Amino acid sequence: MPQKLALRARTMIWLGFGTMGIMSNAWVPRIPEIKHALGLSNSQFGFALVGSPIGLLIGTQLSGRIIHRWGSRRIALFSGMELAIAIIFLGMATTRSGLMFALFLLGFGYSIIDNAMNTQSVAVEKILDRRYMSGFHGAWSVGALLAASAGGLLTHVTSARINIVSAGVGSFVAIIPIMLGLLPDELDGHLGEEGTSAAKIPLFGKGTGILWLIGFGLIGCLIPEAGTTDWAGILLHEHMGVASGLDSSAFIVFALAMIAGRFSGDHLMTKYGAERVVKIGGYVGGSFLAVAIGLGVWLSSWNLVVALIIINLGFAVAGFGIAPMVPAFISATGKISGIAPSVALARIGLIGLMAYYVGPVVVGTVADWINLPVAMGFPCIVLIGAGYLSRTVRAQAQPV
Repeated sequence: MPQKLALRARTMIWLGFGTMGIMSNAWVPRIPEIKHALGLSNSQFGFALVGSPIGLLIGTQLSGRIIHRWGSRRIALFSGMELAIAIIFLGMATTRSGLMFALFLLGFGYSIIDNAMNTQSVAVEKILDRRYMSGFHGAWSVGALLAASAGGLLTHVTSARINIVSAGVGSFVAIIPIMLGLLPDELDGHLGEEGTSAAKIPLFGKGTGILWLIGFGLIGCLIPEAGTTDWAGILLHEHMGVASGLDSSAFIVFALAMIAGRFSGDHLMTKYGAERVVKIGGYVGGSFLAVAIGLGVWLSSWNLVVALIIINLGFAVAGFGIAPMVPAFISATGKISGIAPSVALARIGLIGLMAYYVGPVVVGTVADWINLPVAMGFPCIVLIGAGYLSRTVRAQAQPV
């Protein structure tokens, strides 16, 4: 019976992550349009983006405790519905404060459902004794790609408001049956080993060292991933002269590469080891993206087609490199002995939140001081740093 329920939950987790990808990226292809409509500078837009990490901070603080108390399936259902409502508010925003509030709601709901879904994923991997985490996150990338592609195609057909609100309404309807098909409380492992793990752990102290190291690895992955989501379209549109609609191409190829990397990630990590895959992904992805941005922007005034090919290739390599890294860090976290998965995941999520505070502010500020192409060097550097922290994803991670 547990295996049968786990197989059903595996399908629902794939669908759930896919829907999460749609919701969290429904507005991405319309970002340049929204920024322009609201009359925001790079620094003002970067400040508005901070609304999301504020919501993430509060949601992450709560997620481990509420999942530990009420179970991951119930929490995934309610946070999923809240996330869909946040997308609707995002599409209806007409001021910078309205945009920031909608992003706050998005961050709050996403942090909770993400923890719940990852808790379910760890449990399914344990019951079925097989790696699935990278593939689950690959479903998220499929949803992100669908949202970005649809939004790009609809740029000249309908308004950003109708596009984004429709995605929110559709997701609200879809999320309910998906979440009801997840593992029940007695199988999701939300109480930890034999139900004895505490609902919270100290910020510092014995057993938290490995969580900090994994968290810093996540930061190195999330800054370039979020940087691509928030700034790639603006980089192509404002600094290379790429037309609206086509300026979402960098994010689309990034998402395609993420899909390829994540659906092959479980196989690659099983064959070569998670540590090696994470190391190569960080080193190669960060270095290649930095070179591609520099060359692409420089060549755009000479030959836009060549420049577009080069910069999109850079985002593709970075996307493929990052793809298995986040799932590897998450899977390793869920296997740390003596800590309930939801509590450990909440902690690395809390540490990883620094990416959403530091990333937008640093990129936006440097973009105003110098320019956006130079500012995008920051995500490249931290991605290389994440590769250096690959040692934290070794199979038998222990508290330190």
